[in-house]
Amino acid sequence: QVHLVESGGGLVQPGGSLTLSCAASGNGVNIYTMAWYRQTTGTGTERERELVAAVTQGGGTSYADSVKGRFTISRDNAKSTVYLQMNSLRPEDTAVYYCNAGFAKLGYPPDSHDYWGQGTQVTVSS
Repeated sequence: QVHLVESGGGLVQPGGSLTLSCAASGNGVNIYTMAWYRQTTGTGTERERELVAAVTQGGGTSYADSVKGRFTISRDNAKSTVYLQMNSLRPEDTAVYYCNAGFAKLGYPPDSHDYWGQGTQVTVSS
């Protein structure tokens, strides 16, 4: 079992920056690909969440086209923590951001066995 706790969301003006953190705990947590997903509707299912960025156990990263060059994902395996640095934020980045532990891959929906955090709201507005 893996437990994920996100922090760092909030309200920011367009063009601003935020850093999200996700503290992971549980057996074998560092073997998983860690990822950030987001969801703009409160009633959507986990499979409808958009993969924003992912980082593999070895540090390989991938990003959705909409955030390339603006967002940076990183992980600290010693702390079992993954980060999402978000720069040049836009109103369309407004969403609930979810930390995920599993085997996230661009172009594929999340797996039903993935682990999820509770989500943190990011609002980009003037």
